[in-house]
Amino acid sequence: MFDHEQVAIRTGRRSRLPVIVAVHSTTLGPAAGGLRLWHYPDWRDGLTDALRLSAAMTSKFAVAGLPCGGGKTVVALPEGRELGEGERRDVLRDVADVIDSLGGVYATGPDVGTGPDDMAVIGETTPHVFCRPAHLGGSGDSSPHTALGALAALRAVSRRLYGSPELNGRGIAVVGLGRVGAGLARLLAAEGAVLTVTDIDPDKRRLGDELGAAWRAPDDILSADVDILVPAALGSVLTGRTATELRCRAVVGPANNQLATPDVADLLHRRGIIWVPDFVAGAGGVINAVSTELHHVSAEEARARVDAIEDTVGDLLDTAERHGRTPAQAAWDLARSRA
Repeated sequence: MFDHEQVAIRTGRRSRLPVIVAVHSTTLGPAAGGLRLWHYPDWRDGLTDALRLSAAMTSKFAVAGLPCGGGKTVVALPEGRELGEGERRDVLRDVADVIDSLGGVYATGPDVGTGPDDMAVIGETTPHVFCRPAHLGGSGDSSPHTALGALAALRAVSRRLYGSPELNGRGIAVVGLGRVGAGLARLLAAEGAVLTVTDIDPDKRRLGDELGAAWRAPDDILSADVDILVPAALGSVLTGRTATELRCRAVVGPANNQLATPDVADLLHRRGIIWVPDFVAGAGGVINAVSTELHHVSAEEARARVDAIEDTVGDLLDTAERHGRTPAQAAWDLARSRA
């Protein structure tokens, strides 16, 4: 059922590309969420992404206890379309126009296909943007904080499984070595985890070698015999089929929309595999960004909010066990009670 407050769909006057801004909720405060610049078979697939991702952002902020609602921007690029420098700037200015027209109910930041420099361009038109480069007064790249938040979630799960938050010696498979996945893999290596990694880009194998990690093909890593699987790439990696092939004890990662369908969470639960909802494990980056740029708290307080993901996950696992529910149900119940 459609439960968004508003959705703006505009054809950019410069780029002639569809710009979609979905505002799911402003119950807790103005909405926030990233700008996804990605290829889709059809622009309506981009709309579907925007609706799902904005709703997940509402849950992400609500579970984190932050005064924000959920939103998302998607620019749907036709498959095979690559943007030149001028074309990219046109797209970003079109995005800025749409966001500014909403009058402050929504602010955007980076997501798949965008980064701090893109936010700087958007910031030339509208103040409703975060994660601009540090030299422009923004919080910069959010990926290190996303990785730190995922690490906090992993510690909570390790404590639940093994009685200790220590990750030394734990077998962990990282799926995707983009900015967040690579940063998280480095953190895990420093913790002494036994890593298995993969990426669709075979050149990323060099990072695996640098970290002393085993390399598996993307199609094989989901069935790796490890303690914890860490999805850190694009979504829908957990399907009814792949869930039956997992040989891990938990799935904890920062990738958005990990479940192909909601019932996969129940399948994992029946198999005795802990799944920490992605909107909890992957919240660190946006928590830091909105805390520092929109809520104007200190860097120390923002880092404390990111580290608190460990306690949040621990509480969700306790609640789920106490009531005989999945961690996903516990998280969604908490989000609904707050938002």
